[in-house]
Amino acid sequence: METHRRSSTNSVRSHKPARPIALEDDSTKASDALPLPLYLTNAVFFTLFFSAVYFLLCRWREKIRSSTPLHVVTFSEIVAILASVASFIYLLGFFGIDFVQSLVLRPTADVWATEDDEVESEVLLRNEDARHVPCGQALDRSIRSLQPPAPIVSAEKVFDEMPVTVMTEEDEEIIRSVVCGMTPSYSLESKLGDCKRAAAIRREALQRITGKSLSGLPLDGFDYESILGQCCEMPIGYVQIPVGIAGPLLLNGREYSVPMATTEGCLVASTNRGCKAIHLSGGATSVLLRDGMTRAPVVRFGTAKRAADLKLYLEDPENFETLACVFNRSSRFARLQRIKCAIAGKNLYLRFSCFTGDAMGMNMVSKGVQNVLDFLQTDFRDMDVIGISGNFCSDKKPAAVNWIEGRGKSVVCEAIINGDVVSKVLKTSVESLVELNMLKNLTGSAMAGALGGFNAHASNIVTAVYIATGQDPAQNVESSHCITMMEAVNGGKDLHVSVTMPSIEVGTVGGGTQLASQSACLNLLGVKGASKESPGANSILLATIVAGAVLAGELSLMSALAAGQLVKSHMKYNRSSKDVSKVSS
Repeated sequence: METHRRSSTNSVRSHKPARPIALEDDSTKASDALPLPLYLTNAVFFTLFFSAVYFLLCRWREKIRSSTPLHVVTFSEIVAILASVASFIYLLGFFGIDFVQSLVLRPTADVWATEDDEVESEVLLRNEDARHVPCGQALDRSIRSLQPPAPIVSAEKVFDEMPVTVMTEEDEEIIRSVVCGMTPSYSLESKLGDCKRAAAIRREALQRITGKSLSGLPLDGFDYESILGQCCEMPIGYVQIPVGIAGPLLLNGREYSVPMATTEGCLVASTNRGCKAIHLSGGATSVLLRDGMTRAPVVRFGTAKRAADLKLYLEDPENFETLACVFNRSSRFARLQRIKCAIAGKNLYLRFSCFTGDAMGMNMVSKGVQNVLDFLQTDFRDMDVIGISGNFCSDKKPAAVNWIEGRGKSVVCEAIINGDVVSKVLKTSVESLVELNMLKNLTGSAMAGALGGFNAHASNIVTAVYIATGQDPAQNVESSHCITMMEAVNGGKDLHVSVTMPSIEVGTVGGGTQLASQSACLNLLGVKGASKESPGANSILLATIVAGAVLAGELSLMSALAAGQLVKSHMKYNRSSKDVSKVSS
């Protein structure tokens, strides 16, 4: 039996490099050999070293003043020299070696687990072997638990679905290191050099920490290298959002198939019906009114008079050319358009507006603003820059300044819908649409105190197109500012409908537009990348298409409301009796 136990122990040691097994009650450390606690020993040697050095410096200064040779030393000086050398050697050995090793030696990829983890696993093995059961039973169980499966299957938590499989033992060691907090999750990409592997390890570690399964969240089939340092940090997978097509949308004489990423039933179908009504009536016309991204820093002075001095300086037309030259150095596409200032006591808000080409332009305008602030510091040294953004921009928040002054692209889109199309396709009448628009979009929104929300559901279409084309979805807040107008024309037989959107913030380069799926949707619209012929043309075209899609969506939803079809259509297209989770599994 003893021979059998030795052989089983040897088989266990063959899986790992041999090392002494620490028992649970064995807490002996090297520092226990010191007569004093470690922190007191360090304090003594620190004090000894600096005291000896200070004594020697004082003695040598006296010898220099009295012209005594330095090599002539007394007994006290010999003791001080020996004390300083001894304490220096101790401190160098205690602090210096670990510091040098941390700079020179880098741990190999397979050394991720800590000493404590390995000691703990050895203790568990020792306890497993020492259970109070028959010897043969204990040996059989320990042998089964020590046979390494191939591949290794994580068994930290039990999930309802199949457990995640880790392909290598090295990955398992990294996961344990992340779980115990020794390896930061955010550093996996830089340590491993493989973004997909880092996402898989982070995902498995998260499942073990939380005890929740992520089996429904896809991991494969995505290029994680494309989002590194650009779109998303610490990825663990990606969310699937279906993309539907509305159209063709006939806009300014051209047809566009509009991609919409959404999980709301009826949205694409409704927008598609609006596109059909517009197409049958000869199409829509879209016009760009203004194009300028904004950024508004806030600065503070000692007095309101000094803040007013800077306001007058910035608004003086004679100074604009100088400021524009400083601003435009930030990019070959950036062109400063105007500066609008507002004072609140001794605080000054500077709203810069500039052309940004085909980029949405937030980073571009921020760099230009920083250039101007640095330039102003020469003449206004008492100016204190509180923040590069003072919310007078205003980004991702409903604000009257965007509704009135505009931000990004300001667009108006209109169409005249024939009376026959209104009755046959939209299933309502011109009179009903005009009355409903006045009472709902205008009066109703005014009663609610709406800010830029004089529409039926512009945000629905804007967000769906933004997600499909790689825009910033959070900017749907101001991009959805819209007023929908409807009026009977041609003797009351036809319907004139329009949407005015003062702050559509879109770009065709940078950010999420460079991802494969979003780039394909931009390519579908013919606006992928930067325009080679005219800088900014692609982003302007995308803004007009967004406005045209909003026009179609407004027209269809208002018709459904006027005809009393909204609830019926949603019950038909926005409800499902299927259990999607069972279908997917």
